[in-house]
Amino acid sequence: MNIIQQVERWGDRHHPAWLDIVRIGLGVLLFVKGISFISDTTRLAELVNGLQFDLWSVMAVHFVAFAHIFGGFLIALGTLTRIACWFQIPILIVAVFFVNLRMGFSYMNSELWLSIITLALVITFAIVGSGRFSMDEWTKNHSH
Repeated sequence: MNIIQQVERWGDRHHPAWLDIVRIGLGVLLFVKGISFISDTTRLAELVNGLQFDLWSVMAVHFVAFAHIFGGFLIALGTLTRIACWFQIPILIVAVFFVNLRMGFSYMNSELWLSIITLALVITFAIVGSGRFSMDEWTKNHSH
């Protein structure tokens, strides 16, 4: 058994039910954040490239928005949670260390703290998985 399978088995055994509520909240947060990125792509592109608005920044903005919307939906439902979380991790690392850190560590920089907390939760759910109250668990128990 390789390390990934061992981590998945450990995560499946050590997943309290209250963590499912946190997972659903995280998924909804990512979904809403993706919608807000789509509705204000100019602001996001300014954050990404420091006022440069070229083709790469437009592609990055749309990728981030799509990944947050689709990944947030999957995380909230509890379907392919680990995979959806792994797609979120690089985006959130860039958000924490390259986008929000330019504004500095202060209590006023709420986007930085939101990104740090979201990154920690995404890493947590990449390890522990979706839990008992998820579509993955429901399909596992109801497959014939």
